Amino acid sequence: MESRLTLIVAGEASAELHGSNLVRAMKDLDSRLAFWGVGGRMMEEAGVKILVPSSDMAVVGLTEVFSRWRTILKAYFQLKSILKQVCPDLLILIDYPEFNIPLARQAKRFNVPVLYYNSPQVWAWGAGRMRKLARRVDRMAVILPFEEDYFRRRGMTVDY
Repeated sequence: MESRLTLIVAGEASAELHGSNLVRAMKDLDSRLAFWGVGGRMMEEAGVKILVPSSDMAVVGLTEVFSRWRTILKAYFQLKSILKQVCPDLLILIDYPEFNIPLARQAKRFNVPVLYYNSPQVWAWGAGRMRKLARRVDRMAVILPFEEDYFRRRGMTVDY
């Protein structure tokens, strides 16, 4: 029985709970699924092979971005290489938009479908960032009821 690879990115602690629950639910539906990605202990316990610990990438404020810049770039290029070389069956992104939206662009370049789970709060952004998200994401799974209509009105495939 051949496994199917999903790359998943939960770059911050708040996303990890959602990611671990999603991985467990998906594995219950299909035992052939394998998961690699960015996360922490909860995601590892759910069955994700952690390539980069989310604690290494979590930042609050501009000064932390500078102190972790090399780690974040290394993680980005590692995941980009996996998208190109391994070509997983799916890329799941959870929140963490500053990292995940550029990564979604790379997934599209290598024909890897993208699911954004627990979307970033784009209604607070400018229209340009929303257009980027719409071009780079194949499907949204949202956790707030009003988000479904918001994304659908902007031409995205979305489920609540």
